[in-house]
Amino acid sequence: WSNQLYRRDYVYFENSSSNPYLIRRIEELNKTANGNVEAKVVCLFRRRDISGNLNTLADSNAREFEEESKQPALSEQQKHQLKHRELFLSRQFESLPATHIRGKCNVTLLNETDVLASYLEKEDCFFYSLVFDPVQKTLLADQGEIRVGSKYQAEIPEKLAEGESDNRVQEKLETKVWDPNNQLKDAQIDQFLVVARAVGTFARALDCSSSIRQPSLHMSAAAASRDITLFHAMDTLQKNNYDLAKAMSTLVPQGGPVLCRDEMEEWSASEAMLFEEALEKYGKDFNDIRQDFLPWKSLASVVQFYYMWKTTDRYIQQKRLKAAEADSKLKQVYIPTYTKPNPNQIMVPGTKPGMNGALYLLPYSLYHFNGPLLLLCSFMFGECTSGCSRWAALWPFIDLLVCQSKAV
Repeated sequence: WSNQLYRRDYVYFENSSSNPYLIRRIEELNKTANGNVEAKVVCLFRRRDISGNLNTLADSNAREFEEESKQPALSEQQKHQLKHRELFLSRQFESLPATHIRGKCNVTLLNETDVLASYLEKEDCFFYSLVFDPVQKTLLADQGEIRVGSKYQAEIPEKLAEGESDNRVQEKLETKVWDPNNQLKDAQIDQFLVVARAVGTFARALDCSSSIRQPSLHMSAAAASRDITLFHAMDTLQKNNYDLAKAMSTLVPQGGPVLCRDEMEEWSASEAMLFEEALEKYGKDFNDIRQDFLPWKSLASVVQFYYMWKTTDRYIQQKRLKAAEADSKLKQVYIPTYTKPNPNQIMVPGTKPGMNGALYLLPYSLYHFNGPLLLLCSFMFGECTSGCSRWAALWPFIDLLVCQSKAV
């Protein structure tokens, strides 16, 4: 493996010589005060790390995937081996010393174009399709799933023959929101938009909640100049057939001026801070942002607020701070090759010592087992313990395996 590591690399970490390697994704590389390098990593879990109920759910998901993607038939041995290649992504972070890195691996998001058996043909190759929440103890489909297949394609109606008229009711298919061939001149439309902005500023002055959020006139005028006001003005013109007199009276009905507010105005300062905190934790995973931080908001509201928030000075300032922080961080780190032999790796005659090819029966370096007994039982029967009822039939093979290991 390459000794040069970068952000977003998937790597093995060793936290104990008797435990399987941890698989993590590097998010940041930081140099500590004493000169050591620490890696901030995203945790990935194996089947052995989750409960039996969640394993059953993972099995069900795997069967559905095989049926939908029409996978070639797999033997029981291959299915078992694939379980050791399956990982579960998480949103959990931790910091680990870079000196515990033992090699690189490849982890990919499973999609319907993949052939499962191909993951068994290469060492250090893993896949995931579900996200594990260690706190809630749940498994959910990854939001980045690639949707491939006929069920995700649009149904295209038959093409009209030459001379054939379209008898569909167009009003049911689409809504006309603007007619460019209207009788108004561009200057008249611009004047109406100025009036709409003025009405919006006046409406905010009359509204108590708006006066608190925009205490100055120029702040109210700025809020009244955003897209929500302009869209309302143009909709008003369209609904009144571009009659300026009727459209003007619609802007200021009997009850007072119409107040149009977008998500930027509807959200309080504390809600905006919660959103920024959630964005820092989850990125653009709006479902998780809403579920864990803003459950009283709709998903549409969260998405709209995000795209409006990106136009603010606060976003630009945060982007500059993050860029400066990123420049100060390590971009890469060199890890010397780790050659110390592990007492729990089992050597087979004819194999070379090292990271790969060292384990009996399976060509994957993902596991360091607690002795040869656990390796053999794990491969043949799944994650068993020394009290497994199937041990009795294994003793002749175990003796042979131990002898082979000692002979090398």
